[in-house]
Amino acid sequence: MYALVTGASSGMGEVFAKELAKAGYDILVVSNREAENCRVCEQLTREYGVDAIPIYSDLTTASAAEELFAHVQRLGLQVEVLVSNAGVLLFSQMQHTSLADLDRIIALHCTTPTKLCRLFAEDMAQRGRGYILLVSSITAWTPFPTISHYASTKAYLKSLGEALWYEYRGRGVSITTLMPSAVDTPLYRLNDKTRRRLLSFGLMMSAESVVRKALKAMFRGRARCLPGVVTKIEAGFCAIMPRWVLLLVMRIPVVRKILAKV
Repeated sequence: MYALVTGASSGMGEVFAKELAKAGYDILVVSNREAENCRVCEQLTREYGVDAIPIYSDLTTASAAEELFAHVQRLGLQVEVLVSNAGVLLFSQMQHTSLADLDRIIALHCTTPTKLCRLFAEDMAQRGRGYILLVSSITAWTPFPTISHYASTKAYLKSLGEALWYEYRGRGVSITTLMPSAVDTPLYRLNDKTRRRLLSFGLMMSAESVVRKALKAMFRGRARCLPGVVTKIEAGFCAIMPRWVLLLVMRIPVVRKILAKV
């Protein structure tokens, strides 16, 4: 059986591919980085002895999900695990965000994952077995100025995944939504010193730790995964935080300077 991982050429996606290969799955490595796809596949085959197939796909295009599903069907492969991980983090206020960037982030975080669920979940249900993991974010729990587009699309994934968990649970398909806080990946573009500090303080988790917790939750059929104690505390606080608290934070001089630049 195959596991398909989007955004598998780097970061958490690459870790997902490695952990699933360790578990014995053959891997479909999907991203828009052709050379990196091949590198990851070669490494998976060499280290774990699995069949790893690179698939180039620009998941921001309108027909990306249909084309990816059709390609897998043409290959005659059965996907038992789908990890919808591909994403992009963009810091900017809405007024400074181009329409092209909005199209891209909405397609990548909302349109394509929704269609992938529709296509692959139904295929899994017909066989009576399958697992889907949607990668959302802790930002799904509250509005975040400067990443309003990112946070809102992650909130969409949170709602989608939890609703689909109910719809498919009686058909042999488990759908889990992962909502991590900060993860040590190239997404944040931090220097080594800052990364080490955040990891030591527990304010950032390693990609390996997050991925293992996510896969454990997925294979146990859980609807959601909030990895780590700090993440659970953050989610609880964000869920009950009054709106005036965020307004006060936005009035802090340092924060106002940051907001003025993005």
